[in-house]
Parts: sequence; structure tokens; C-alpha cells
Amino acid sequence: MSDDQIVTEQASEKANELPKLYLKKNEERRLNAGHLWVYSNEVDNKKSAVKELEAGSTVALFSDRGKFCGNAYVNPHSLIYGRVYSFRQGQAFDKELLVKRLTAALKLRESLYTFPAYRLVHGEGDLLPGLVVDRYNDVLVVQISTAGMQAMEAEVIDALVDCIKPKGILVRSTSSMRKLEGLEPREEAVFGTVPDVVRIKENDLEFDVPIQAGQKTGWFYDHRDNRKTLQEFCEGKRVLDAFSYLGAWGINALAGGASEVLAIDSSQAACDGAVVNAGLNGFGEDKFKAMKGDVADCLAKLRDTTTDKFDVIVLDPPAFIQRAKDKRKGTEMYRKINSLAAQLLAENGLLVSASCSHHLTDAELQRVALQSARGVGQGLQILARGHQGRDHPVHAAIPETEYLKAVFGRLLR
Repeated sequence: MSDDQIVTEQASEKANELPKLYLKKNEERRLNAGHLWVYSNEVDNKKSAVKELEAGSTVALFSDRGKFCGNAYVNPHSLIYGRVYSFRQGQAFDKELLVKRLTAALKLRESLYTFPAYRLVHGEGDLLPGLVVDRYNDVLVVQISTAGMQAMEAEVIDALVDCIKPKGILVRSTSSMRKLEGLEPREEAVFGTVPDVVRIKENDLEFDVPIQAGQKTGWFYDHRDNRKTLQEFCEGKRVLDAFSYLGAWGINALAGGASEVLAIDSSQAACDGAVVNAGLNGFGEDKFKAMKGDVADCLAKLRDTTTDKFDVIVLDPPAFIQRAKDKRKGTEMYRKINSLAAQLLAENGLLVSASCSHHLTDAELQRVALQSARGVGQGLQILARGHQGRDHPVHAAIPETEYLKAVFGRLLR
């Protein structure tokens, strides 16, 4: 027997010895449908040795009748008590499993994109709950958001090195979910050399991305396809790119023939980066300008001080609705910026309204856009809809993994 076979057999034996966690009656139904989460109120605390479990430890899940449901890692201090990593009994949570999942994830992305710039791992969508990995050519940026995946960080890094052979790996685990999991923020270059800025290609355009100082992992790949769609509507148009960050929407608009773009963002660093990226693609200050300021305030000021209207306005704000209880307040924020945008649009102008809030549905976003159009005495003609890119796969059993949406609506008298 080889060393690898011995390690695999030992891991399997260890998995078979996992503590048993029992669910309450009928609480296994969602798992049987393929969902990966177990909530704290679904666990039978009397039947399970929950007090002995530490955050990040692994368990075997069973129904109240003793039927195996899956293997999971747990966090007794979190609302999402457990996250399933395998439905195969005896499967250990180890480097071998990580390599298999990473290999499958890589194969998908390589079939979709010629340039290695994409989301390589999208959490539950790639059957790796709690893990996000964005690829910037030969540099990887890793986000770990759960205690169970944090316990596996060393194995995750080793598996990424084996599968991708990157020059550098940066861990930027700073999401708000870590606090809920009892984890501190973590930022560290854990492998090789990690530059401050990397250059990527998107839709045949080039962008410099500040992976160490930028937002999240540095770039938002999820709107790639929607930005490509925008190009189809921009020939000869005057475009406003609100919440522009590094200028991706606006520069795609220019690539589609836009006559000029005004980008607005609250960060001076983002505005400066957007101007640099415009220049990388041959668009100077006569074509691309950036304005720093609160977006709502800037939109209101433009409405009140200029008679020049925009032919296309893109709204790609941060998530105004982080939690279900924030929905009413967050929806009002979406209404406010959409209403301001509608007042700045020329007749028959195009409003591209996006949301990355899972709690705001496609229908609700469309309603917000429609109400904004009606507020200026116009109707709304839906020309296209957008969702997250294919490198952000949706887990069919987990609605929460489908979060991004965009409405391309033409205001019509």
C-alpha cells in the first residue's frame, strides 16, 4: 500500500469516528433536497453532544431516526450551526477533498475564460462553503468567512498551490460574517510574492486592480457579463457611471462607443484608479472624468445645477440590504438613487439598475426602477436583465447563492 493510500484510509477511518449530531424531527428535509446549511434551532441538543464541540470541528449529521444526512463542519455559536461539506459517509474534510473541488472549479473557469482572471471558488456554489478565491492571473486572493474553513486554512493554501501553482497568495478575510463566526479579521500574504497592484483583462479591456488596498478582493468579477451587455447600448451616448469604483462600467461603455463618461464614487483612490484604467484603454480626460463624492448628493447636485441630461445611467451600489431586517430601509435607498437617476436621464434614456442584495428580488428591483420612471412621468421598457457571471455559480438548492441582478430599462414616454 502506498503512502497516499495509507493517508486516505486513515482519513476515512477518522471521518467514520466523527461525533454524531442529530437533527430534530423532519429537519433533514432541506438537506435531503441538497441544501448545505443546518440552523441552530434544527439541532437536537438533548440527543447530540453539542457542548463538547468546538467552532470549526467536523461532525456526522443524522436524522432523528438515525439516518445519515451528511458530514459537516460546525460552529455552536453561529445561527448557521453546520455547513455540509460532503453527503458521502466516511468522507473526511481534508486536503484531498479540497484538491478535488478546486480541480473541478478550475476546469469550469478554464472552459469559460481565456485570460486567468475570474472567481475561482464561489463558496457553496462550488461545494466549498465559507471559501472564496479570486484569481488575478498568477496571484490568488482568498477570503475565508467561517470557523470551519478557517480551521482548514493551511490545507486550503496547500491545495491552491498544488492546483494553480500561483506566484503569490493573499488572504483578505475581512467580511462581516467573520464577526458572526467569532473570528477576527485577517490579512496576510501567505505564499510567494504578492504585488500591490495586478493587471487583468475583462471583455478585451485592461484594468489595474489594487488587490491589497482595494475593496473586497480588489475587483468585482460578478458584473463582467452585464458590463459586456452595456456596450450594446452606448454608441454615441453620454454615460453616467454611479458607484463607479475602478471605472469598469464606464470604460466598458466607452468600448461600446460612448461619447463621454462621468464616473462618481465616494473614494478618491477609486476615482484616481478609474482614471488610470481609462487611460490604459486609450480613453483620456476628454472621454472619461471622475467625480468624488457621496453618490446621492452628487446626483442631486447634478440635477439642480445642470441642464445636460445623460443618455445612459448605471447604478451599481453596495448592498443596501445586508440582513432581512434592513430591507425596508435598504429598499428606500434603492428608490432614492433610482429616482435621482431618472430625473437626470434624457428622453428615452437607459437606466441600468443593479443590486447585489440577495434580499431584494428581481421583481422588487424592477418595481423600484418602474416607480422611478413613473416619478418623471414615463414608463419603463425592459430591454435586458443581468445576473451574476458564470464564475459565480448558483447552488440550485440554496437561493442565497443567487444574489446579483440588474435591470436594463428604457424610460419611455
